Amino acid sequence: MISDDTCVLLRQYAQKYETADFLCGDPSWFMHQVEGALNQETLAFLASCLSYGSRTQFIPKIAFLLEKADGEPYTWVRCGAFEKEFHKADGQCFYRLYTKGLMYDFLSALRRLLCDYGSLGAYIRSEANDGLGAVAAICRFFSGQGIKLVVPQDTQSACKRVCMFLRWMVRSGSPVDLGLWADFIDRRTLVMPLDTHVLSQACRIGLLKSRNATMSTAIKLTETLKEVFP
Repeated sequence: MISDDTCVLLRQYAQKYETADFLCGDPSWFMHQVEGALNQETLAFLASCLSYGSRTQFIPKIAFLLEKADGEPYTWVRCGAFEKEFHKADGQCFYRLYTKGLMYDFLSALRRLLCDYGSLGAYIRSEANDGLGAVAAICRFFSGQGIKLVVPQDTQSACKRVCMFLRWMVRSGSPVDLGLWADFIDRRTLVMPLDTHVLSQACRIGLLKSRNATMSTAIKLTETLKEVFP
């Protein structure tokens, strides 16, 4: 059971951060800068995949992709226009552990998904009916394409960036999230995006005891938070 004081604290945090002002300086800002569901979900996925480490370092990388896509990330990926910027086996660093060659392979895999299914949303609709199933489907596709680092190989880890992407896609009625997939994924089945910072804060206020950022821990935190936010 969450204490009454902690319940009050969590609701205060929600009121503070679930606002349009939160978008400034956050990777979720980018998906609001393009028009159309296909562009929004494509750019949101790209932004989520780059969202680790320092914001001051990864935000410019997301901005670079948006600039090169000229506001049309869906077409940029599906038509293979990204090949002007990224080349296979290019060992030059793009961002931290991501080389330009890795980005080429990742974008090529995403292109195959878009060509085969039409969109990320259509792929998820065909493969999953809940939040955890959607996480597994995304991991399964890119793992099957031989992609490492950018997307987790499976759901043993907390899959924070994938869970964050699904939050953006599923939660509706939010100044932050888009809710594009709200009609086929129930937001009550989403898994809390869990990284080391969220883990430490959850332990600090007594929501968790585990110090391991695994999917099982993320699910435990999600179930606990449902006491306050069903």
